[in-house]
Amino acid sequence: MESETEIIDLQPGNPNPRRSQPINLNHYATKKSVAESMLDVALFMSNATRLKAVLEQGPASHYYTALVTLISISLLLQVAIGILLVVIARWNLNEVGKQGQVNQLNNTATSLVAITVIINVFITAFGVHKTGSLAARTSRNPL
Repeated sequence: MESETEIIDLQPGNPNPRRSQPINLNHYATKKSVAESMLDVALFMSNATRLKAVLEQGPASHYYTALVTLISISLLLQVAIGILLVVIARWNLNEVGKQGQVNQLNNTATSLVAITVIINVFITAFGVHKTGSLAARTSRNPL
């Protein structure tokens, strides 16, 4: 019976002397989740900025309702993805009984990321126009 702390060697018999330790799947998954979370935070901040710009323009602007709806959905999905990534990072991948559940959560997170990307493509396509003093400066001085 395998212990919870056992490290699975994905490359048995690897002659590389620099690589004497096998890969720890928990550390790998945690690093992967942290990297995904950082990208999620960056996209979250970008969408929050876009939402602020749309709200500043007000309902008179083109695609106001569509943009507010899409950005709000994207922000909610990003929060759900962040929660899923934290849950995935906390589970022990070496426990065979939990690997199916972790795989399902990972597939769900990947699907939500794909949906978020598609939504953000539409957000970019509808666009947010400049307002305020920045718009006045760029319209008078395009270069």
